[in-house]
Amino acid sequence: MALRTAITTGLYRPGDHLGEVEIAEHLSVSRGTVREALRHLQQEGLVTAGARGMLRVSQLTPTETRELFQVREALEGLAIAQIIASPRRKDAAEALRKALKKLQDAFESGADLATRVEADLGFHLLLCELSGNSMLLKTWRQLEGPMRVVIMSAAGERRDVAMAATAHEPIADAIARGDAAAAQEILHAHMALAIEQMGIEREDARDTA
Repeated sequence: MALRTAITTGLYRPGDHLGEVEIAEHLSVSRGTVREALRHLQQEGLVTAGARGMLRVSQLTPTETRELFQVREALEGLAIAQIIASPRRKDAAEALRKALKKLQDAFESGADLATRVEADLGFHLLLCELSGNSMLLKTWRQLEGPMRVVIMSAAGERRDVAMAATAHEPIADAIARGDAAAAQEILHAHMALAIEQMGIEREDARDTA
C-alpha cells in the first residue's frame, strides 16, 4: 500500500493532514481507493481523526509514547516468560539470534530507515510469535502502527542506538540460558533505553523546565 509506505518511511510526518483529493491525485488512484486505505490505516493506528473528522498521521504525546512502551514491555515480558517456560526455548533463542543477524545486516549494509525499522520490529514481533500466545500477538500487532510513527519521528543517531542489534542480544542470551529474571530486567532496561534515546520526556518535567 503506497500510502502506508509513505507514512512509515517518513514522507508524511506525524500531524500531517491527509486529504483524500490530494492523495488521490498524487497517487493517481480513485478517492474511494484512498478512503478505503485511510480506513485501514486508522485501524492500524497510523492515522487518527481530528477536528471535523480531518485525518492526520498519528502523533503521540510524550505521555502516550511512554505508555506505549510500558504496554510493549508488559506484553514482551509475558512473551519471554512463556518462551522460557516452553520446551522449545532453545529453538526460540536460535530463531531470535537469526532475527538479530538480519537486524545487524540491515545496519552494516547501510539499508534505508524503513528496512532497519522493519528488522528492529521484526525481532520484537518474533518474540511475541514464539510465545505461542495468539491474544498476546494480536494485542502487540495493534500497537505496531503507533510504534512505527514514534520510531520514524525520532532523531536519527539516537534512534539507531536503541535499534542496534547489540541492544537486543542480551535478551536472546538470557532466553537461551533460561534466566527469566535476567531476561525481564534486560527487557526493562531495553525499553528504558528506547525511551531515553528517542528523546521522550515526561510532559510534567518539560512544563517545569
